[in-house]
Amino acid sequence: MFAVIGLVIGVVVGVVVEPTVPAALQPYLPIAVVAALDALFGGLRAYLDGVFDDRVFVVSFLFNVLIAALLVFLGDQLGVGAQMTTAVVVVLGIRIFSNAASIRRHIFKA
Repeated sequence: MFAVIGLVIGVVVGVVVEPTVPAALQPYLPIAVVAALDALFGGLRAYLDGVFDDRVFVVSFLFNVLIAALLVFLGDQLGVGAQMTTAVVVVLGIRIFSNAASIRRHIFKA
């Protein structure tokens, strides 16, 4: 329940404050969001499977975002930023859809 309340408060504060992202960080924001969604779907899957651990979720969330951003940064430094971004999105997208399929099977018992 506290997580839902925190989520609602975070969304309201984000809409009211309208934060701006510095131009240097803008290429990394979409990757960070996709990495965060991966952790979120993984946490939901673990919860439905009955093996959810809040510490594992927080570490997974932060680690996914950090590693994804570092991979894109490394790609930018090597001159292959667009290709590295695509690779990260594809890998995380596959994980998101895999978790979503597992969640669907769990909910609909299919």
